Amino acid sequence: MNKWSSDFVELPTGRIAYHRTGGDLPPLVLAHGLTDNGLCWRRVAQALEHDFDVIMLDTRGHGLSARIGPDDSDDHGADIAAVITALELIRPVVIGHSVGANTMAMLANQFPELVSKVILEDPPFRDMGSTVNRASRNEGFRKQVEKFSAMKPDEIVALGRKEYPAWHLDDIAPWAESKLQVDAEVMAWYDFLPWQQTIDKIDSPTLLIVGEPENGGIVSEKIVEQAREINPHIRAVQIKGAGHNIHREQFDKYISIVREFLL
Repeated sequence: MNKWSSDFVELPTGRIAYHRTGGDLPPLVLAHGLTDNGLCWRRVAQALEHDFDVIMLDTRGHGLSARIGPDDSDDHGADIAAVITALELIRPVVIGHSVGANTMAMLANQFPELVSKVILEDPPFRDMGSTVNRASRNEGFRKQVEKFSAMKPDEIVALGRKEYPAWHLDDIAPWAESKLQVDAEVMAWYDFLPWQQTIDKIDSPTLLIVGEPENGGIVSEKIVEQAREINPHIRAVQIKGAGHNIHREQFDKYISIVREFLL
């Protein structure tokens, strides 16, 4: 990991931090889930860095990237498009987890010419009947961030090891660090479109990786079927024994499926 680099891309909406494995290799851009940061992809990047130049982003409101401004609009796909353009990446593979998967779907849907392949790990694709009280959700998120901000780093690590005993310690450490770097307003910034509108124009080969709903996975079998009907470029695979954090809960299976799709 000594050869990895870290830097920023300056956008009109603020800086976006990134970490990069480097090398004269095809680019692969990673977007993390809510409250995580780019280095939460560390193990995945280590597994793929011999085949790809892996760029791990701190998305806006996370990690070392810009905080959320009062007038900022929810345009996550455009953020990633601007980063790809600024770094002069030629049609990278893009992978996202959770809200990061939603972001990568938005990117590929809005800017299909910028990406070559897409992997979506358990995005927040839910039945239209699912309703959320946004004010309550946003306030609950602020309290969660405040709870973490009052804790010491070793306390957060201990909490992570208790709540996620199956996770590798190399996943726990960046997860814990990221909890002290998230903007309390980031949840209020998200304004999710109906998920169908984030995938209907994707024209790149796309892999939807899902876990099991009984283990905490978001994407149901019904949603998988609907997604494949909407867009024939999408194929899906379920990883047994995984919930929402698939790359952490079933790492070897996840990497095997990703490599099969990409290589």
